[in-house]
Amino acid sequence: MREKILFIVLLAILHFAVSCKEVTNEKTQVETTLTVSFEQEKTAILKTLNNETKDAFQRDYEKWTEHWVHDPNMSKTYMNFVDSTFSESVGWNEISQFVKTFIEEHPEPEPTPKLVDDIDVRLYGNGASVSFEQMDSLRGLKRETRLMEKENGKWKIAGMHTTIYGF
Repeated sequence: MREKILFIVLLAILHFAVSCKEVTNEKTQVETTLTVSFEQEKTAILKTLNNETKDAFQRDYEKWTEHWVHDPNMSKTYMNFVDSTFSESVGWNEISQFVKTFIEEHPEPEPTPKLVDDIDVRLYGNGASVSFEQMDSLRGLKRETRLMEKENGKWKIAGMHTTIYGF
């Protein structure tokens, strides 16, 4: 009888150990999947940001619009510490018109800044908060914060704040 009890206890311990190993393996698989997904999303966001920058500096208005959510509740702000100017556009129509007018008044392409490769990303389901610094050959150091939304599987800009510090 004692041997039977000992056998059952050992069997229970073995079952428990195997169960713990399975949970650990599942946890590792979930963590690996989350890490891969995060890196994939970050790469996709980075691609959107860099393409939007290229299109804006190359004065391609139509391509530029493809990188933005067209929503009346979004905003785009610029704070320029160099010349103490500030601008704010609220809603897609105002943002779009601001950029369209700027391109019409300044049609010559500008040198595209060095594209960003280091961004801080916080994912929130189909949304993300992104921040980064960028050197602009004409304006100097800029700090950018972008609100991103995933629309039909593609990351788009839903809000933007730029602070220009200069050289």
